[in-house]
Amino acid sequence: MKIFVRALLGASALSLAVTGVSAETLTIATVNNGDMIRMQGLTEDFTAKTGHDVEWVTLEENVLRQRVTTDITTKGGAFDIMTIGMYETPIWGANGWLVPLDDLSAEYDADDILPAMAGGLSHDGTLYAAPFYGESSMIMYRTDLMEKAGLEMPDAPTWTFIREAAAAMTDRDNDINGICLRGKAGWGEGGAFITAMSNSFGARWFDMDWNAQFDTQPWKDTLEFFVGMMSESGPAGYATNGFNENLSLFQQGKCGMWIDATVAASFVTNPNDSTVADKVGFALAPDNGLGKRSNWLWAWALAIPAGSQKVDAAKQFIEWATSKGYIELVASKEGWANVPPGARKSLYENPNYMDVPFAKMTLDSILTADPNNSTVEPSPYVGVQFAAIPEFAGIATEVSQEFSAVYAGQQSVDEALAKAQAITNDAMEAAGYK
Repeated sequence: MKIFVRALLGASALSLAVTGVSAETLTIATVNNGDMIRMQGLTEDFTAKTGHDVEWVTLEENVLRQRVTTDITTKGGAFDIMTIGMYETPIWGANGWLVPLDDLSAEYDADDILPAMAGGLSHDGTLYAAPFYGESSMIMYRTDLMEKAGLEMPDAPTWTFIREAAAAMTDRDNDINGICLRGKAGWGEGGAFITAMSNSFGARWFDMDWNAQFDTQPWKDTLEFFVGMMSESGPAGYATNGFNENLSLFQQGKCGMWIDATVAASFVTNPNDSTVADKVGFALAPDNGLGKRSNWLWAWALAIPAGSQKVDAAKQFIEWATSKGYIELVASKEGWANVPPGARKSLYENPNYMDVPFAKMTLDSILTADPNNSTVEPSPYVGVQFAAIPEFAGIATEVSQEFSAVYAGQQSVDEALAKAQAITNDAMEAAGYK
């Protein structure tokens, strides 16, 4: 790699001379999602342009969250750039743990970032992480199996329809599950899904006085519906399935429907990876007629820990990886369907991208998620699939473990909700909320 870089004296020397930055080796922590893996494969382009090398630490989602949180809170200094999201960024920015991204170049065009993404990655109007991609969640479904079942997917279905369709599409003899959903423990895995789903059932994490709400009927309705539907029509062992496990099942043709991150659309429709690429349709996440859909809002974003010794080089990488130019680079190599979605307004003004089958549904899903007003009853927190308070990650990880134990048949819905109520209230009292 270094020999290759030295050979590119023109581009590298010019870039380094202009910026006044000496060549560095950046250590970047990221998640093992497909778009991030693709970015790693294109890093030579960044190195050629800047002279900087990159070392990747690629981790499963739950492990990544744990590692970067430990590193930032202990000032460990293991990473020059971290992949974090809308939950961590405002909290860590407010704590002074992240380098502000308020001086990115004019060419980068920070104003082009979708307002929903910029808002979720800012504190007091200052951007602290740049979105690599943005997402909501939506339904991905097998058009052939839906037709075989004699049904037609509405653009905006109800949960009742989804459960009926899942049962109709299930074919145990041929290893086809009517629906695949996250059951894996972790606040950002199964916890994110069930929280977003609960919004549409009228549930919330807290009332306006920060009292836990797991002893209410809407939460009982949510869990009982989820467990019933998955028992009828879900895959065996769904209690340990997260994003990547369900993606694999869908690509193998083993799911009639999958409700998950909009970013998955490019992977389920890629004929190189998906056996059902030409048989996939899209719809908005379900609702229950209460005025709230069950779609979340998220961005995987790149941030620089405060105290980093390589801030200038790290900003160069962030500008490269989250730029319009990077989108063009991916499009030129792998087609418009595979560019990172959901981050920039200009992408959705590009007719080449809007011809992609899932582009409009992704944007509609992002625009209908409202983190400031995510629940039917008033709630004191910001966030759709999380509550944007520092204590949430720890509490929700424990709660999600209790829920996954229900999915695995190890305890009842009532037992899990009683434990969730106690876990949450105890933690909130200890933290001084009550």
